[in-house]
Amino acid sequence: MDDLTLQDLARKVGTELEQQGLMLASAESCTGGWVGQIITSIPGSSAWYERGFITYTDISKREMLGVSSTTLDQYGAVSEEAAYEMAECAIARSHAQVVVSVTGIAGPDGGTAKKPVGMVCFTWLIKDGLARTETHYFSGSREEIRRQAVAGALQGVIDLLQGIPPMVA
Repeated sequence: MDDLTLQDLARKVGTELEQQGLMLASAESCTGGWVGQIITSIPGSSAWYERGFITYTDISKREMLGVSSTTLDQYGAVSEEAAYEMAECAIARSHAQVVVSVTGIAGPDGGTAKKPVGMVCFTWLIKDGLARTETHYFSGSREEIRRQAVAGALQGVIDLLQGIPPMVA
């Protein structure tokens, strides 16, 4: 997955958002702002990308987004529950109508039997509308996992806006 492929996905996200008159926000953990970076590499993306939250630690998820300590303590930062709450909070703290959140374990360390390296949880949410949460298991190096997560985040926005059913991971 190269940068040109990611930029192509970002352009498609922008086309879908512009056609529907919507703005996007992102809430990122393991991707460290890469979703926002690839989106803002597209000229004119300020017409459809409102803001990004980079919340790499639990404390940043609590302070910047408002994710509850209960969610983080009970399910962990890498969970569908945390991804969903990140998305809900990002919608509430932005002017966007669509949000993508991503949290995961990019490695090379930090994985467990229950949450292995490559596990990434996503939520895509339309304000007052449809929400989708999925977990994917990617493989490869830290950078490869992160690239796949960025691609998954962007493709998920396209799928959500086009009404495509969720993928089975």
